[in-house]
Parts: sequence; C-alpha cells; structure tokens
Amino acid sequence: MKIVEIGQANATLAEYTSDLAEEPVIITSNGQPIAALITLENVDMETISLSTNPQFIELIERSRERRRAEGGISSTEMRRRLGLSNEDSF
Repeated sequence: MKIVEIGQANATLAEYTSDLAEEPVIITSNGQPIAALITLENVDMETISLSTNPQFIELIERSRERRRAEGGISSTEMRRRLGLSNEDSF
C-alpha cells in the first residue's frame, strides 16, 4: 500500500494510477486517510453509482432493518407467491 500525504501529492493522477494493480494508493491529510485509489474488477458504472448514492444506501438500510424486525420469506414461499415451481430458476 502506497501512502501519500495530500500536501505532497504532486504526481499526476495517471502516474498514481499506473501501479494500482500492484498496490492501492491511500491519500492522507495530517496522517488520516481521506481517499483511496484502488483497482476495480467486475464492477460496472451502475454499481459504482448506486454504492455511493446516499438515497440508495438509505433504502437498503431501511430494507435490512425491516427484515431484521419483521423477518423475511423463504425462497420456497417467494416461488409460491410468484407461481413458480421449485424447479424453475430465476
């Protein structure tokens, strides 16, 4: 892992990203991490967009909380509700 203090980060973004396959780059401010440059594998733009969208994250957290509080349904029950047999796949 390469650590760069923001005040001393004077390379171009292209230079910092050229070796990401070998190690991530962590940008710090006063020794505290504030950003990271990492390689992305098997990720599309939609996934990145949703994973950083506060409204989407809030929706997911509400859903998880509701499941914890109320429970969920089994895949067998979901198939029954959708009129699918156990042999059908999604």
